[in-house]
Amino acid sequence: MEEKVIVGKGTKYPLDGILSLPENLSKNVPAVVLIQGSGPSDKDETIMANKPFRDIAEYLTAKGIAVLRYDKRTFIYGKQMLKEDFGKMTVELETIEDAILAADMLKNDARINADRVFILGHSEGGMLAPRIDAEGGNFAGIIIFAGSPRSLTDIILGQSDDILAQLGKLLQKIAVKQIAGIKKKFEAIPDMTAEQAQKTKTVGKTYAWYFKEMNEHPATGYLSVIRKPILILQGEKDFQVTVEKDFNLYKQILANKPNVEFKQYPGLNHLFMKSVYGTVKEYKKEYKIPAKVDINVLSDMAQWILSI
Repeated sequence: MEEKVIVGKGTKYPLDGILSLPENLSKNVPAVVLIQGSGPSDKDETIMANKPFRDIAEYLTAKGIAVLRYDKRTFIYGKQMLKEDFGKMTVELETIEDAILAADMLKNDARINADRVFILGHSEGGMLAPRIDAEGGNFAGIIIFAGSPRSLTDIILGQSDDILAQLGKLLQKIAVKQIAGIKKKFEAIPDMTAEQAQKTKTVGKTYAWYFKEMNEHPATGYLSVIRKPILILQGEKDFQVTVEKDFNLYKQILANKPNVEFKQYPGLNHLFMKSVYGTVKEYKKEYKIPAKVDINVLSDMAQWILSI
């Protein structure tokens, strides 16, 4: 059963959403709010032919768990925000404010158990999930879905180097200069004032302030003090965030914490779908291969939520 909802109704940026509800609502049910990765994204987190958030919502709802997914603010209002003052864009404005509004919506729904509202953050959404929780989400538990405890600037540079290694010699020569330019801009960010960062472009249309503000709120700081249940999931074939650089770092940071569970999946990519190429080819337009989030991942998430 799906209901159309508005996240942030009455605010400057109302967002279309879908609340998926189990058929049996004889008692208050647990619920999950889904938070997308970086960049503009619709409520299904559509990437080429794939819709991972729709897959998650359909499965969890069938298991008795309500799911709220909604369009990302920059997906609907990106052009408007560019005109207003994109130099001041932060993850607070882009993601966090709406995630907290979504959590409040669920907690105020009489059909939902307000004490069992969870967050599932994918990629950058997973990086931000502990911060969203700390800034007002106040969730029962956190699912980090292919996230990273590293800074976004470190991840971008690492991904650039990985992609570089997959290119032909001619394209490598061009890319090397581009990556060097990005690295130089990133290295200058810590010494910038807020005003300077809000006037300095870095990657594409993104200003330095976006990265500076995010780097000043490292995931490690939130993770070190968190006491609630956390489930961290990682695909072994993920080339965007990796087992070696990201998943294992989570294990180091959260070592000996009984509230944390780690799950690693052979053969799955960044979307927790079967990896076909294991390279950037999986996301190129000419390789539109429809897939579904792996059933084992979905089952593990459902069991974890229902156990809490």
